[in-house]
Amino acid sequence: MAKVTSKLQVTIPKALADRYGIAPGAEIEWLPAGDAIRVVPHAEQRKGVDQSRRLRLFDQATQRQLRRGSGARAKSPAAGRGWTREELYRRGGVG
Repeated sequence: MAKVTSKLQVTIPKALADRYGIAPGAEIEWLPAGDAIRVVPHAEQRKGVDQSRRLRLFDQATQRQLRRGSGARAKSPAAGRGWTREELYRRGGVG
């Protein structure tokens, strides 16, 4: 957890600065987000930052989506409970 200094300065943890390409002298934006504050690297700095990482994450998401669509489902959570959702609806007179 970071502390705010008497001059209202905050230190960004090195791991986060490295991850988001924030270097000494870089500009960041402080944006209100409800009850929180978002710290966002300046738009020019974000361009091209970690493009290979973004592509890798996109490919991983695509693979997950393909697996979901292939019908390969995980074991039903109802297995071993002794009842199914449909039985509950019938018992409650809802269906």
